[in-house]
This record gives sequence, structure tokens and C-alpha cells, in this order.
Amino acid sequence: MSDARPSRYEITLLVLVLAVLLWSGIAPADRFTWVMEVFPVLIAVPVLLATYKRFRFTPLVYTLIAIHASILMLGGKYTYAEVPLGFWMERVFGFTRNNYDRIGHFAQGFVPALVAREILSRKSPLKGSRWLPFLVICFCLAFSAFYEFIEWWTALAKGASADAFLGTQGDPWDTQWDMFYAFIGSITGLVLLSRIHDRQLRER
Repeated sequence: MSDARPSRYEITLLVLVLAVLLWSGIAPADRFTWVMEVFPVLIAVPVLLATYKRFRFTPLVYTLIAIHASILMLGGKYTYAEVPLGFWMERVFGFTRNNYDRIGHFAQGFVPALVAREILSRKSPLKGSRWLPFLVICFCLAFSAFYEFIEWWTALAKGASADAFLGTQGDPWDTQWDMFYAFIGSITGLVLLSRIHDRQLRER
């Protein structure tokens, strides 16, 4: 168990996340969609605070979690199909739809990959194992599929009122694209950040 006090950097990340959460909750485009999109943040922040002394993540993972939370909260503010950044990308790159949701699902693989990698590296015999990347990617795919289940259940329960939360924008393959982007995100996160992550893990 760590007795170290939170660093200034960790406190700054927490304050920024809470500030963005407050901003996103002020007159969002659709209150139901806002609740659904930021719900993971409302769960994750208390859990991370409650478990901080028992399991303190590396600065890299805390940074990624803060970025992912901001992506979710921005999507909750405007709804994913109406985020201004997505419209900007649509104009600049010639997309046929607002692709901000693709960023969200890419992050849904990229960030959980490093979270899972840290937990498995520190709390299981998989540290240094060749199976670690494979199992991390499998976890991210399972997590993405479960999130699609949540969208499905929400659609069944709420009907048309859940359309903004689903954000399919008329794409019949939206669910498959979502999981594919999470898959690519998990691989990208492992390829780009594993060395940095290992260096910070050794400093723990």
C-alpha cells in the first residue's frame, strides 16, 4: 500500500477533469445523452480515488484516463454526432459524416489497453510474458463489445430517445466500426506506449 500523497500533477489532472465535467453538464444538447456518455466518468473517478492508496497508477495511465474522460464529456456535451471537432474534420478531410465517435471508440481501445496492461503487469504473473499484449487486446475487444451491448439495451429501453446516444448516423455497420476502432486503438496504444509505460512501472 502506497503512503505517498498525490502529486501536483495528479491533482491538476483531477481538477481539470472535474472542471470539464462541470462545463459539459451545463445546458448539454440532450440531458439523457449527457448522463449516458459521462456515466463512465462518474463511476471511474470515485473508484480511482477510493483505490488510490492501494493501487496508484503511473502518470502515463492517469493522463490517458483524463484524456479519455474529456473525450466522453465532450461527446456528452454536444452528442457525438454534433461535436464541432467532428464537423471540422468532416470539412477538412472530406468525410461523409461526423466522425468524432470514431475518436471515442479508438480511445476506448487505446486507453483501456494501458490500464489493463498496468493491472496485469503488477497484479498477475503475466509481467514480461508474450501473452500479455494478446490478453490486453482481448480485454479491450470484450470491453468494446460489452459497451455495444449497453447501447443495444438502451435502444431497446428508450427507443428513439436513445438515437443521440447511439450516434449511428444512419450507418448500418456502425457497431462493427466501433469495435474495429477499439481494436486498432488497443494495438496502437501498446505499440506506441509500452516502452514508456515499462519505464514508469520500473519507477513505481
